[in-house]
This record gives sequence, C-alpha cells and structure tokens, in this order.
Amino acid sequence: MSDAASSGGASARRRPPTIHDVAREAGISRGTVSRVLNGGHNVSPEALKAVNAAIKKTGYVVNRHARSLVTQRSDSVAFLLTEEQDRFFEDPNFNHLLRGCTAALAKHDIPLLLMIAGTEEERRRIGRYITAGHVDGVLLVSSHSGNPMVELLHEAKMPVVACGKPLGQVATPAYVAADDREGARQMLRHLLGLGRRRIATVTGPLDTPGGVDRLSGYREMLAEAGIDYDPALVVEGDYSRASGEAGMTRLLAQAPDLDAVFVASDLMADGALATLAKAGRSVPGDVAVGGFDDSAIAAAARPPLTTVRQPWERISGEMVRLLLSLISGEPPASVILPTELVRRETA
Repeated sequence: MSDAASSGGASARRRPPTIHDVAREAGISRGTVSRVLNGGHNVSPEALKAVNAAIKKTGYVVNRHARSLVTQRSDSVAFLLTEEQDRFFEDPNFNHLLRGCTAALAKHDIPLLLMIAGTEEERRRIGRYITAGHVDGVLLVSSHSGNPMVELLHEAKMPVVACGKPLGQVATPAYVAADDREGARQMLRHLLGLGRRRIATVTGPLDTPGGVDRLSGYREMLAEAGIDYDPALVVEGDYSRASGEAGMTRLLAQAPDLDAVFVASDLMADGALATLAKAGRSVPGDVAVGGFDDSAIAAAARPPLTTVRQPWERISGEMVRLLLSLISGEPPASVILPTELVRRETA
C-alpha cells in the first residue's frame, strides 16, 4: 500500500461520526434521529433509548451551526443578572442558581451564557445582543421594580423566566420563586415561640419581590401575635454584607431594647452578627438572629445561623423547565416552591 493510500485510510478513520452513523448504529431512520436531536417530539421511548445509546457509542457531537441554520435557533440560553458585577461574586445565591441552571441545561446539551447588566450601558449592549437572536431564551435573575430589561425582552417576544415575580411591570413574565412570605412567617413564628417580643428586621430591597414579601410575612406574624408594628424596628438593606452591618447598627441605635432580628438574607445576617459582636450583645442570649436562604454562609457563621432554606436546586430546575417549554411554544406558567426553617445556634 502506498503512503498516500495509508494517509487516506487514516483520514477516513478519523472522520467524525455523522447523523447517518447514529441512525445505522441505532437501526432506525435518519429522520427519527433528527427528531431526537431537536427535542424528542413524536419519538417512542424505545427509539429515544436506541438513539441515545448510539450517540454514546459513536461519539457523535451535534453540529450546532448546521442545526441552527435549519431550526433558526441558537441552541443557547442567557443567564441574565441585573446587578452590579461585584454582587455576582459576593452573593453566593447567584452562584447557586448559575450552577443549578447550567446543570439542568446540560441534560439537554444546551450551553448557558452568563450576562451581567447592572448599568445602563450594559443593559443597552446586552439588550442588543439578546434581541438580535443570539440566544433562544433568558433566565432573568434579581429583577428590580420597573426593570427596563423585562419590557425590552417582552417587546422582542423573547422567552423569559424570572427568578422571583418581577414587580411594577406591564407584562409579567413566567417566574419561579420560593414562598418568601411564608418563609418569613416561619422565621417569625419560631422567634415568637422563643418568647421574643421586640423583633426587628433588616429587609431586602423593597423594589424586589423578596424584599416586599418577606417584610409582609414579618408584619403578618406580628399582627397575629397581637404585637403592634414599630417602624423603629425596621430598616432596609440591599442583600449585601455591608448593609447588614449598617442596618444592625441603626437598629441598635433606634431600638436598643430589641431581643431578636430577622435578617432577610444570610449575607446580611452575617454582617449583623459582626455588628452585634462589636456592640457586646450575645447571640442568642441577648439577641436571637434569623436569616434567609440557607447559603454556605449560614453554616459557616459564628455562631451558625438559624435561617430559612430556599430550594435552590428545585428553583433552577423549574426555571429551566419552564423556559424550554416557552421556547417550544408552550404558554407561560409560574411556580412557587415551599421554604423550610433550618434551626442552628443563633435562635
């Protein structure tokens, strides 16, 4: 055999597997394989299993560029965070969501693009990119009241699923949320059960659904316990550690007789614990402290933080499920998931 023939044979052996190879290996038609690769609609469970096994055996990889020319889809999804960039690195909740959404989309072989639009310039640039058709849908995270990205995406008819119900919007997109109001009620019920009566709160931003609903749950439980609402026991935070420190400082000045505090995020609660320690207040002896999220910060806090668990894995999984349904032409839907009280040492 000549060197040229040998080289040609090696080249042939290195040829990447095609959809025809998958069909031949699975023993079914190319059309059935194509339907599996484009969502699995009208495909029997047996055929789906055979195609997936053939893909694994042949090592077939989807040519996304070729498929997008046919389907007119990008086969990618945006994770759009509408906060300043430094918040992404400070707040562990965003990383929980990003990891969960990435894992859920990986099961469908769909990549996730992280986009951060915390400034007007970033919103304009990212808005142009998204509405030009570079992604098939958007997972919208941390939307504040009147967020212009919501209306922009709605006008562009872009499939969107938000984490939390956006406030102050003409068109409310599909959303997935933890039951913030009931979570706050769980925490207040627990603090009241400990005999605490001067219960303060550091709220989340009151232009976000979590900030509004957690404050509502706080107020409802005080009313049910026959305790009057006292504005001196309420300060607003922004979910940052610094705002938890500052909020706790204000509360101690305004209401030095407080005996408990419900802080609307674990990150803020960690800041509140630092302020209490500096002020010489023991936890939970002098002041019981409760957080919200059950992030890694809660277990690492000193003392470990009693908090309300958000089901992050379920939230991200449901966001992806709803978005893929929207992309496939299904009507929008929303899901509210239950929270759980997690008792540790601060309350």
